[in-house]
Amino acid sequence: MTRLPLPNDADLSPRQKEVIEMVKNGPRGGVRGPFGAWIRSPEFAAIAQDLGAHVRFRSCLNDRVREVVICTTAASIRAQYEWFAHARIALEAGVSSATLEAIRKGGTPDDAPEDETMAHAFTTELLNTKRISDASFSKAVDMFGEEGLVEIVGACGYYTLVGLTLNVAAVPLPDGEPLPFPE
Repeated sequence: MTRLPLPNDADLSPRQKEVIEMVKNGPRGGVRGPFGAWIRSPEFAAIAQDLGAHVRFRSCLNDRVREVVICTTAASIRAQYEWFAHARIALEAGVSSATLEAIRKGGTPDDAPEDETMAHAFTTELLNTKRISDASFSKAVDMFGEEGLVEIVGACGYYTLVGLTLNVAAVPLPDGEPLPFPE
């Protein structure tokens, strides 16, 4: 059971209700994941949901690359719910199940397209070292441009926030779903 479930409507402040409506009526179409926790700070929730809407729905990155970054981040911090939600989206976007399995296990995808391989390598290096080498920076700029590089860093940071929130709030997977990262 989640530690920070979505409060009952009767317990919400007007601003909390406003933010919940914003999320429901936005591109996500519903309130789930970290929003039960975030709504305790409605101004934070509003800002975070807007950033997330950009990262997820308005990014210059293609869907496959974005989902590789998200899934690499989820695996790095062992965010069960984040992986559950985004592995499915990644498959729908065209990321192979073999690539996802390699990422889930902390490995390197073997036969992924070059842009997915670069996104995974860049994200892994950033999460592991908290820096990027000059060589990785140059390769990423050559492949994704400066805007794409900034958006990869932004997606990594945003989904670290999401994943850590999910982990702290102990947001459960739907009944019957196996944990992607055994505890």
